[in-house]
Amino acid sequence: LGYTVVDPPSIIATHLTEIIRQHIAELLTRQDVQNLVNNLKESNPSLVDELTPKLLGLGEIQKVLQNLLREGISIRDLLTIFETLADHAVISRDTDILTEYVRQALKRAISAKYFPANEATQVVTLDPKIEQEIMASVKQTEQGAYLTLDPDRTKAIMNSVRIETDKLEKLGKSLIIITSPIVRMYFKKLTEDYFKDLVVVSYNEVESNVELQSVGMVTA
Repeated sequence: LGYTVVDPPSIIATHLTEIIRQHIAELLTRQDVQNLVNNLKESNPSLVDELTPKLLGLGEIQKVLQNLLREGISIRDLLTIFETLADHAVISRDTDILTEYVRQALKRAISAKYFPANEATQVVTLDPKIEQEIMASVKQTEQGAYLTLDPDRTKAIMNSVRIETDKLEKLGKSLIIITSPIVRMYFKKLTEDYFKDLVVVSYNEVESNVELQSVGMVTA
């Protein structure tokens, strides 16, 4: 009759797997990071010695790895992650900014995850005027950056996000919005409470051979 019979243990296992996937960033402890550092040090001692503790502490590396995991980005390529951190931590120790540099270094993996080869991927883009408005609302503090966007403007932008991503949903496609590199993390912060499954990728995280097809633009 075409029915799929699923036994209760399978349902529970699937549910637990999904819960772990959603919260894996919070499950990554400092001790886990120390273990990763120790493993990498066996093959790349100079790199590890250059990065930690001289440039970044264990907690800062943990935050970068958590940022990646929170958006579903694999941390398996620890060598590339650490090399990128070593290159840029001399300029900034802001873990959010460092995460963006790492994401760009991992663009091959990001492209492989979201953009199938040999076919165009439907996406939504972000109006440059909205990008400018978001960047103008960013306030920097010692605790990090936060957005001061007017609530009414936030609501209008979120409404546009919903309308445009609905087009992707009707096509059966992943909800992906492409932005400029400078605004990506702020737009992700702005939308994450409203759209749990929304993927926000910058142009610098897309391989040159990837073909993108825009089905709409977020504007408000």
